[in-house]
Amino acid sequence: MNFKTIALTFAALIGGVGILLYLDESTLFLAALFLAVITFKSLKNDLDKIFGLWFSLSVAPAFGISPDALLLFENGFLVQASLSFILFIYLYAKKPSIIGRLYTNSKGNIGIILSSIVCGFTAGILSSLLWQGYLQLQM
Repeated sequence: MNFKTIALTFAALIGGVGILLYLDESTLFLAALFLAVITFKSLKNDLDKIFGLWFSLSVAPAFGISPDALLLFENGFLVQASLSFILFIYLYAKKPSIIGRLYTNSKGNIGIILSSIVCGFTAGILSSLLWQGYLQLQM
């Protein structure tokens, strides 16, 4: 994974967190779907990292978190967003299991798009599971 990919994904993280804080997760999900359609039509493969991470972030709950409470560890938003970013980078680079098969076996841009979507949802679900597991261990 090169620096450009990580930088673009980090920029997507900043934009996605901004959308989550000032709008809501359904807006981020719809924006990710819109970018997926644009990527499919325009054949620009760099956008797949953005909408993949946005799908990941749409799983992390942010509704009702004010910007001043963002840095509080107890709400878990920053932890889940950071985990989503790290897990997305890892899964995007390694392409395990179905993600790799979608990426290589599908024709055209649809394989890249589907693998990024699955990668994003997997990273989001894993980050949520890790955070919930941490909360259960603390009780």
